[in-house]
Amino acid sequence: FSCNLSDLLCCLLGLLYQEYRDKSTRQEIETRRLQDSQTDPEESSPSEETPSEAEPTSTTESKAPPQISLLRNSNSRFNLWQDLPEIRSSGVLSILQPDEIKLQEAMFELVTSEASYYKSLNLLVSHFMENERLKKILHQSEAHILFSNVLDVMAVSERFLLDLEQRVEENIVISDVCDIVYQHTVNHFSVYITYVSNQTYQERAYKQLLQDKPAFREVISQLELDPKCKGLSFSSFLILPFQRITRLKLLVQNILKKVEEKSDRETTALDAHKELETVVKACNEGVRKMSRTEQMISIQKKLEFKIKSVPIISHSRWLLKQGELQQMNGPKTSRTLRTKKLFREIYLFLFNDLLVICRQIPGDKYQVFDSAPRGLLRVEELEDQGQSLANVFILRLLENADDREASYMLKASSQSEMKRWMISLAPNRRTKFVSFTSRLVDCPQIQCVHPYVAQQPDELSLELADILNILDKTDDGWIFGERLHDQERGWFPSSMGEEILNPKIRAQNLKECFRVHKSDDSQRRKLGSRNRQ
Repeated sequence: FSCNLSDLLCCLLGLLYQEYRDKSTRQEIETRRLQDSQTDPEESSPSEETPSEAEPTSTTESKAPPQISLLRNSNSRFNLWQDLPEIRSSGVLSILQPDEIKLQEAMFELVTSEASYYKSLNLLVSHFMENERLKKILHQSEAHILFSNVLDVMAVSERFLLDLEQRVEENIVISDVCDIVYQHTVNHFSVYITYVSNQTYQERAYKQLLQDKPAFREVISQLELDPKCKGLSFSSFLILPFQRITRLKLLVQNILKKVEEKSDRETTALDAHKELETVVKACNEGVRKMSRTEQMISIQKKLEFKIKSVPIISHSRWLLKQGELQQMNGPKTSRTLRTKKLFREIYLFLFNDLLVICRQIPGDKYQVFDSAPRGLLRVEELEDQGQSLANVFILRLLENADDREASYMLKASSQSEMKRWMISLAPNRRTKFVSFTSRLVDCPQIQCVHPYVAQQPDELSLELADILNILDKTDDGWIFGERLHDQERGWFPSSMGEEILNPKIRAQNLKECFRVHKSDDSQRRKLGSRNRQ
């Protein structure tokens, strides 16, 4: 089976994972748009969760055996469970409840998307990694950084897919898949952490090779032009494992939203989700740790202390935000003074536990003249102070480098920049809209319709179809949001999303989110109770 797997999968899907994933999320967006325009969220199509790559198929005449030969059937090109000839001919669609059909589709999508993912991984290895011309150009160490442990990742995917396929073939109605996800996540998915943690070095090595080795650049360009790649770039194949482990967690969430409450299937889905969450967090931390260490070393070299020196580099410290602001001059700053000459530039480095206030000096250096623990910072916005004091706020250091209280009147370049600084400096300050975690209000929500890559540490990268609560927004086009599926917060341009206007849909999104994270909530309550004791 394994030697012909890629050919069989090609017959199954005809889609590389990048295409499958894009098609799936696009359909998810359209489904939500349809729901948002309707009064009742349940009016949407029963096949909303999975994109169909083939045209709708007619019901087959002959009776099929009660098994689905998914990967072994060379003529199979179906992405929807209910479109499989075996399903249509069995009569089971007239017996199952609509909710169970939706659940079957959600489980089937997890299987077919893994097949598509394996196909793309196989292409990365066979078409790029094992290319003889590329092997001759790359030094062994360069190839290792570029491809990392992708062979281990592919072996894990193949084993996972075989178990999923076996489960699907057991019965025309899939019993469960989350128990398989759980077992593989616990026992095998650590290979993803290794691969993803190497991402920073991988990206740097790839850029360096393109720059330094024309022969490498030429071979990669030629390989990308091969019809097998369907116009997709080499880098889109390299990032597949990180995209997959994140997507797998969302697919399990989708199943969890559809299983009956307090059932065995809910228990296995919650267990699988919890383990996947652990792996995804470890992957994220692996990437952050690599980049943060280098960033902290770079910042340390640029700082010169006018005050008592503070050690910057620490394993538990990272940069949250940096940038230039205008400070109101004079020992007795007055809010009524309105001339621009009263402002001078200062530069702030804000870490997760420390604020460092500097002035830029020649040689790309910064002279530190004050600092304070982040927990001892307070901010206050100035309102109705006229144009010259627009976007001005007060920063108070309850205990600064001289062990005394200090205040700074600071002016930002725009309203969004002011709000971004205020939220970063004092994260517990109440935002315009209450976070969903408070469970007190109907928070505005937005759906991502354009992917976004964070440009600053306080920004949030977005994937298509992400749903976020809007915690704050500015008049100049920025939103501070909290993503529902992982509670990550950050800023992003408002043009990246569409606001969800239907209050029933917003309430449904929150209900589903609470259900997905209820095991996390109960664990937090136990910890809180233990801490109080």
